[in-house]
Amino acid sequence: MKKFFLLAAAFLAAFSLNAQNIVKGSIEGVPAQGSYHPTYSSDGAQYLPKNVILMIGDGTGLAQIAAGYFANNEELTYFNLKHMGWVTTKSADAFITDSAASGTAYSSGSKTYNGSIGMDLKKRPHPNIPEQVAKYGVISGVVSTDDLNGATPAAFFAHQEHRRMTDEIWADLPASVLKYFAAGSKEVFEARPLETQKAIHKVFTVVNSLEDSKIGAADRVGVLPPAVETGYIVKGRTDFLPRATRQAIDFLNERTKDGKGFFLMVEGARIDKACHSNDFPSAVKELLDFDKAIAEAIKFADEDGNTLVVISADHETGGLVVWDGDPKKGNEEGVYISTWHTATPVPIFSYGPHAQDFMGVQGNEQVAQKILKLLQVK
Repeated sequence: MKKFFLLAAAFLAAFSLNAQNIVKGSIEGVPAQGSYHPTYSSDGAQYLPKNVILMIGDGTGLAQIAAGYFANNEELTYFNLKHMGWVTTKSADAFITDSAASGTAYSSGSKTYNGSIGMDLKKRPHPNIPEQVAKYGVISGVVSTDDLNGATPAAFFAHQEHRRMTDEIWADLPASVLKYFAAGSKEVFEARPLETQKAIHKVFTVVNSLEDSKIGAADRVGVLPPAVETGYIVKGRTDFLPRATRQAIDFLNERTKDGKGFFLMVEGARIDKACHSNDFPSAVKELLDFDKAIAEAIKFADEDGNTLVVISADHETGGLVVWDGDPKKGNEEGVYISTWHTATPVPIFSYGPHAQDFMGVQGNEQVAQKILKLLQVK
């Protein structure tokens, strides 16, 4: 009998501990925004793509996507795509990755340690996709709702031992090969050392609005709006991400030369941040905004016919479960079991020439390897 009570007490203690980690959230009356339905004319074509757009929903697992789908009256551009697979995300030194290690795997084609920004396991700079494709005449850009020094965008231009090295990451920007970037923020940039700001101004036409007239005539552009314009939707951000995505595409496409193409990385960063806070309504709104950016990329792929779009995530955040809902009313409930990342494989969707190459199960580093191969980087 004593053994029974001890086991019962242990069970109750474990249940109590787990219950403390369970956070429920709900959202009501989400207005349906529709979705983009592709033509599929170039989808799965056997010829090589000229352009590649890699879209990373930070912290976005299947549950986050499903939450957006059900809140949007069971419609999403994500789910209009036909080629799907899975990505495993563990880093070289941990079962659960952080955004820096996963971002570096996506940007370089090689696994690394948590915290690394563009560095290999021996803490040596590892060439990123923009650097590798530049040798073949392909130009590149980065768009994010995070600050430019955030782990994922930084992995596509910087090489530093740790993601917390903010000043050093910004100091890497002038030597980068990027033609275009749009991310946060004016305030973060102006807090950097003056010599770094001057060096960046020498290389890039830096503006604080997507509507700035100087963008059209510039050779290399950096868009750094006020922080509110790249912050959370619930705190005032409007349609910065889909507009910046389309602007980046058009800017790069207009500046390609001799039949060469472009590479663009687009990050929906605040899905992850909302899930870290177990903020279910914010996560849903951020996912739906990211879906608008996906629609812009797929529209261009249809217009162009030579563009591959790859959509995945650096990891899942929060262990989210879609709990209940009424799609017709835009009502939904979600449950989180964590405030941190999980090791759950994340979905990958692809559209355009060679979209079929990304089906099945693959590591995040293999996604980059496939992109480099398709852009004929040896």
